[in-house]
Amino acid sequence: MLFLALTWGSSFILMKKGLQAFTDIQVAAIRVFFSFLILIPVFLRHIRKVNRQNIVHLAIVGYAGIFFPAFLFTLSETQITSSLAGMLNSLAPLFALIVGIMFYQSKPAKNQYIGIIIGLIGAIGLVSEGRLDFIKNVNLYGLYVVIATFGYGINANEVKFKLKGMNGIEITSLAFMLIGPPAGIILICTNLAEAYHSPHFWPSLAATLTLATFGSVLSLFIYNNLIRYTSALFATSVTYIVPVFAIFWGIADGETITLFAIFNIAVVLLGVWLVNRKKKQ
Repeated sequence: MLFLALTWGSSFILMKKGLQAFTDIQVAAIRVFFSFLILIPVFLRHIRKVNRQNIVHLAIVGYAGIFFPAFLFTLSETQITSSLAGMLNSLAPLFALIVGIMFYQSKPAKNQYIGIIIGLIGAIGLVSEGRLDFIKNVNLYGLYVVIATFGYGINANEVKFKLKGMNGIEITSLAFMLIGPPAGIILICTNLAEAYHSPHFWPSLAATLTLATFGSVLSLFIYNNLIRYTSALFATSVTYIVPVFAIFWGIADGETITLFAIFNIAVVLLGVWLVNRKKKQ
C-alpha cells in the first residue's frame, strides 16, 4: 500500500510535467499506449485465458479503471493543481462502496452510509473551493477527477467479484490489450510535431513514460492483487495516503495549498475511514 501511495501520489506531478510539452490528450494516450507496449510479452503469455465469460469484465476494468481516468485526470490538471487532483482521488473507496451497493449487492453498515455522506461533503468543498455560489462557480475540472474515481470504484468491484480466477498481472495485462490500440490511434491523430518542437519535450516525455511504467503498469499489478486477496474497500484505501504524497510534490513544485483545502481533505478522509471501519474491526 505504501508503494502504491508513493507511485500514485507522484503520478499527479508527473502528469503536470507531461503537460508542459504535450496536450492533455497526448499525455493520457502516451501513458496508456506505452504501458500497452511494455505489456505485450505479458498479455501474449496469458491471452488464452480470455473467454466469452470474462472479456466484457476485462473491458470494463480497462476502460472504467484505466483508459477514461487517464484522460480525465490529465484534462483536469489543465485547470486545477496536481495537489487538488490528488486530494479528490481519495474519493475512490467511497465510490467502491457506492458501486458495490448499486450493482454488486453489497450490504454496508450504518457507519459506511455515514462515511459516504461525509466524504461527499468534503469533495464538494474541494470542488467548490469554498465559494457560497457553488453552482455558478463549481470547478468542472475538479468534477472530472470525481468521475474518474467513480470509474475506479467500478474497477475495484469488477476485479473483486467478476475476475476472481485471475491474478493482478493477468488482469492488468489483458485489460491493456483491449485499451492500448485505441490509445495508439488517438495518439497518432494528434499533432506530435508541435510537442516535439517544445523546449520541454524531452523532460515531458520522460515524465510521461515514467508515469506509464510506475503509475500504470507496476502499480496496477499490485493494486489488482490487493483487491483479489483482500477487498475492494481495503485496496482502494490506499488513497488514504495518496494525498500526502500529492500535496508534498505540489508544494515542492510551488503550488499553494489553502487551509480550506486541507480541512476538506480531512473531511474526505474521515468519510473514507468510516467506510472502512467495519473491515478494520
